[in-house]
Amino acid sequence: MKIDLEGKTALVTGGTGELGRVMVQTLAECGANVIVHFLHNEAKAEQLVREIEQFGVRGNAVQGDVTSAESVRQMARKVEREIGSPDIIVANAVVQIHPWQSVLDEDFEDYESQFKSCVMQSVYLAKAFIPSMIERGWGRYIAINTECAMEAAANSSAYVTGKRGLDGLVRTLAKEVGKHQVTVNQIAPGWTISDRYRAEPTNDEAYVATVPLNRRGTDQEIANVVAFIASDLSSYITGAYIPVCGGRIMPGI
Repeated sequence: MKIDLEGKTALVTGGTGELGRVMVQTLAECGANVIVHFLHNEAKAEQLVREIEQFGVRGNAVQGDVTSAESVRQMARKVEREIGSPDIIVANAVVQIHPWQSVLDEDFEDYESQFKSCVMQSVYLAKAFIPSMIERGWGRYIAINTECAMEAAANSSAYVTGKRGLDGLVRTLAKEVGKHQVTVNQIAPGWTISDRYRAEPTNDEAYVATVPLNRRGTDQEIANVVAFIASDLSSYITGAYIPVCGGRIMPGI
């Protein structure tokens, strides 16, 4: 048994990012054609397209602002023209908040940006792409959440608020589109090792001490779960919030 995405097309938002790049490569290795979304880094997106085409799949780079309804509509029209409507959406892009601050100190604009990039991104993507999945009777919508949404640590309120809003949206969406065999799930990484950390390691001992598996996960381990949820092997999973954080966060029942 293997993950086989041959004949499927995936769109990864934030495809040039730290986790997005590995998701793009992994989906392509599994046989999917991949649309690499970017906001600013066109050169990196085009490089990724060239890399994944070596797997014998089609690649396409598309620019768009996922916090803008009109930009997502334009992106959808371009995608439809050039490679066809995607069967798999990975909503991975997010606006990063640094530094994190208490609710009393956080700027109003930070809450707005998180709402736009977490919640409204998925509203715009769903409206643009899920109708074609419904027509085909098959689709995968995968939202990238975070362990932070469940942890709700001090000084993370803007980020957590956006991601918890995302959780409510996609759980509802899962109930609405399930009858069409379109699944909607969330993957929630912990603090993940990516190329940025490999190049400039930081002290993570305190964090690792809170992880039952006693290590941090890797970008590849996140991408592996994305590929599984994108495949037919996950055909009876929908509405799930799946932590990929070594057991640091364990949803209750």
